[in-house]
Amino acid sequence: MPRKYVILVALSLGLIVLDQWTKYLVVRDLTTRFDGATTLSQRLGKMYTPAEAAGRYGLHFQPRTHVEVVDNFFRLRYAENPGAAWGMFRDLPPNVRGPLFHLVSLGAVLLIVFYFRKLTGTDPAEAWALWGLPMVLGGALGNYVDRVSRAFVIDFLEAHWYDKAAWPSFNVADAAIVVGVGMLVVDAFVRKEKPASDPAKA
Repeated sequence: MPRKYVILVALSLGLIVLDQWTKYLVVRDLTTRFDGATTLSQRLGKMYTPAEAAGRYGLHFQPRTHVEVVDNFFRLRYAENPGAAWGMFRDLPPNVRGPLFHLVSLGAVLLIVFYFRKLTGTDPAEAWALWGLPMVLGGALGNYVDRVSRAFVIDFLEAHWYDKAAWPSFNVADAAIVVGVGMLVVDAFVRKEKPASDPAKA
């Protein structure tokens, strides 16, 4: 297998596993979802099956507690996002929102793979895209697992300023997508096509 595909598979799968593992820990430690589930298979079953109707606070899994990592600045708190990034489109009807997100997610995967195939994997100038595309792919698939299994994404990383201002909650998959897109922006500048030289002046 060419080196570039090893990077694509290893990094994407690694991010999916890391994303799902952190979400499992959040559900286990910060919510009541696993109450009464004594085995790993029971807990995974509760995590990856469609949730009941939303209850208190409009959440399907009820929060138990949160963790202040840096007082007044950063905390771990369970949240659910039925919409896209930063909660966009969360107010769409479920019968519209679901198919839309499936279509967008699958389209994004196909676009990433199509673009990745064009990389040689050996040109040093491609390094930003070579590592950035798998990060976007892994992040997109990590959140897609959530949407397929329960129709909402689990978020838990919350940056805020003394509870007066807050960045929308996010997760490991979101962070991977942001970093990956940032790397692709850098790649666009690094590999910016230069105008061809005029043969008449050569």
